[in-house]
Amino acid sequence: MKDMNYYSTFIEVSEDCPVRVAQIPEAKAGSKTIPVLQYEMIANHPYKYTQEDVVFEVFALRNEIPAEERQAAREKFFSKGQPCLRTSSLCKRYGWGMHHDPEGKVALYAVESDEYRKFVNDDTIKNVKAMRSSRA
Repeated sequence: MKDMNYYSTFIEVSEDCPVRVAQIPEAKAGSKTIPVLQYEMIANHPYKYTQEDVVFEVFALRNEIPAEERQAAREKFFSKGQPCLRTSSLCKRYGWGMHHDPEGKVALYAVESDEYRKFVNDDTIKNVKAMRSSRA
């Protein structure tokens, strides 16, 4: 299985992100959306989870996969390509940058924060932009 994680990388907000101040995503119709689940997982536990952990755990929660079936489900899930966090609405719509440390663990930084600017200007890590929401 190919390693999907980023290491020593900062994902900047997309070029067409509509906000200049980060927003916390909200549940819709009483249901937690993918951005809400991603936000809660990363914001409440900075540098605890890798990209693979976040992408799979959100999938598992939304599909109500029981804990005892998660390992097998994870292997099956990653046996085909999966979108990375560059496609996350947190970076595309809500104004959050994501820093992946040398171990691949991720944390969120608001686009307006000093920390965000430091990561953008840090030459010791790789910087990539989140995917655009619309075509150029």
